[in-house]
Amino acid sequence: MIGGVALTGLTACASLPRGSAPLKVALLGQALIEHAPSPEQWPGRPAIAARLTGADAVFTNLETVIRGSRAGAPTRELLTLHAAGPEILEALKSVGIGLLTTANNHAFDLGSGGILDTLAAIRAAGLSSAGSGVDIAEASAPAFLATPAGRVAVVGFATGKVREGGMATEARPGVNELRRNADGTLHAGDEARILDAIRQASASTDLVIACHHNHDWEPDNALVPAWQQAFARRCVDAGCDVFAGHGSPLPQGMGLYRGKPLLYGLGNFIFQTEKVAGSYPPEAWTSVMACVTRHADGRLETRLDAITMNEIGLGGHDDLASRGFPGLAASLEMAAILDRMDRLSRPLGGQIVATASGGRLQAAT
Repeated sequence: MIGGVALTGLTACASLPRGSAPLKVALLGQALIEHAPSPEQWPGRPAIAARLTGADAVFTNLETVIRGSRAGAPTRELLTLHAAGPEILEALKSVGIGLLTTANNHAFDLGSGGILDTLAAIRAAGLSSAGSGVDIAEASAPAFLATPAGRVAVVGFATGKVREGGMATEARPGVNELRRNADGTLHAGDEARILDAIRQASASTDLVIACHHNHDWEPDNALVPAWQQAFARRCVDAGCDVFAGHGSPLPQGMGLYRGKPLLYGLGNFIFQTEKVAGSYPPEAWTSVMACVTRHADGRLETRLDAITMNEIGLGGHDDLASRGFPGLAASLEMAAILDRMDRLSRPLGGQIVATASGGRLQAAT
């Protein structure tokens, strides 16, 4: 149930040791949304919403600042400034999204005031979020969402391209940043803070998501850095049930560790970039929705739905308001997307097996 509305369906699954009913959580790519669409501007919305109806919780990373009275001057050039009015949150809620992270390199696009305005708008919309806050304690704290099937938590953090002043401190709003030292190792204090938050969430929650928005990419940003793979395993050891990655516009592979899904790069769910068509490879306009179901015996099951986004607005190249909205992939597109995901996942220990309606993540054979 999201925001008091019962949700019923998605194709990815996980299991619940403390409860008797399955708990289903849908994990989506990042939402770079700058325009709230009319029904005509998002023709794929009904099918997406129907597919997500069975999930108890639907989760994404909000890569947009909500404009408000405290917004500061832009901290980046306008072409890559991601900002919108609070009405975009209603668009996210229309497909069942109720759980967010706001830890990313765009959270600070309108300065500290933009972070505060975004958090206020999220709360006013009745959504739960983690990953940024009025100070480092709030930014690093887990967010919780209660559902009839169980309690879900998320801990959000970001690495790379966080602007100077964008990290939360004891006295400053900002994001929960996981920094890397000059030698490539992780900042010990950041690492400890994040793992402590996961342990805290795990002690009182049925399913914990660790969400990492990473911009410290490999030269080929379809590949997952070895240091990120190692930290994902540490998150599982600390108590997370699902590791979800965002940041790269290209979907990345998936793996399993101790039976827990490592969804290293979910790519985009909504992609309203203002860059001209052709600025990103075709794969940036494809992704998967992962439904993780936690069964009563503790078993986790992950199923996948392939989606595509329109690179060109419905009214042409200048129609940004209808650009980048998802729809379910047609059968041939679905097969190609899942085949690519399978090829990327095998080196990570995962395998994507085709099903009648999508795909299923399992250990590589």
